[in-house]
Amino acid sequence: MANMTRRAELFTGNGDDPRFSGPATGDELQILVGILQAQRTTLELKCAGLEDELARRAVEPSTLSLLGLVRHLADVERRWFRRVLAGQDAAPLFSSSADPDGDFDGAVPDPAVIAAAWQAWRSEVAFADRFVTEAPGLDIEGHDAWRGTVSLRWVLVHMVEEYARHNGHADLLRERIDGAIGV
Repeated sequence: MANMTRRAELFTGNGDDPRFSGPATGDELQILVGILQAQRTTLELKCAGLEDELARRAVEPSTLSLLGLVRHLADVERRWFRRVLAGQDAAPLFSSSADPDGDFDGAVPDPAVIAAAWQAWRSEVAFADRFVTEAPGLDIEGHDAWRGTVSLRWVLVHMVEEYARHNGHADLLRERIDGAIGV
């Protein structure tokens, strides 16, 4: 991760950023998938090169951390793609009704916890990618207790929004950890 000193240095325009290789025109599905992939890659880049620091909290009393975001987004991917759209009986991995903030509260600087979080996140992303690839179209639907009937189109847009919001948190968390900005 480049250690930029000014935010203006982030915008080089050289086109080498791995996040934005997806199409900017054309098929709606390809565009949505490309933008979601860019957001997922941004999360990975924000966490790159860190180990125990991933569990560092933002500020008291917040439990927000980069590791908590990875765990949270694994549960979010699981909810929307496995439970809602695929109809699987897939309980959250890191939170529960008894511990609704377990995704963040359980984000501790333990190598096994960190490895499990990344493994879960990558597994859920892989499932989501397969599901989207095999889906007959963006209009397939699932039922969610919170939103009611939702389409794959809505879930993809929601996932982009979810990652974008949390990547804003990740920007600040990473800068607090080691001063790195950008990427």
